[in-house]
Amino acid sequence: MWIQQKANEPAALSELQGHTVGLKFECNQCHTEVFTDLIGIPAPDHLANSTEDDGQFETEEVKCPGCDMTHEITIKSTFDGVTFDVSEVAPGSVSYQIPPAEEKH
Repeated sequence: MWIQQKANEPAALSELQGHTVGLKFECNQCHTEVFTDLIGIPAPDHLANSTEDDGQFETEEVKCPGCDMTHEITIKSTFDGVTFDVSEVAPGSVSYQIPPAEEKH
């Protein structure tokens, strides 16, 4: 099930911690729907001095199959939640999902 990322609202860390996610988004240049490989969610930094410093980042690049534009994906994991930042896409157009085999029952 795809979950739309809400603008300025991180996804719940408790739901994503320790999982991999797939992302999908629409390329701004050619409007092709792009799907990523699975990307690991980094753990927040438990040794951080403040909540502003607790972020851990995972950065990936994916090429649009429609126009070969390279999109940079940054996953930031903090104690407040997880955000998915994708370059060259419209705000609110990023969705994520946990693969079915990994979902908790």
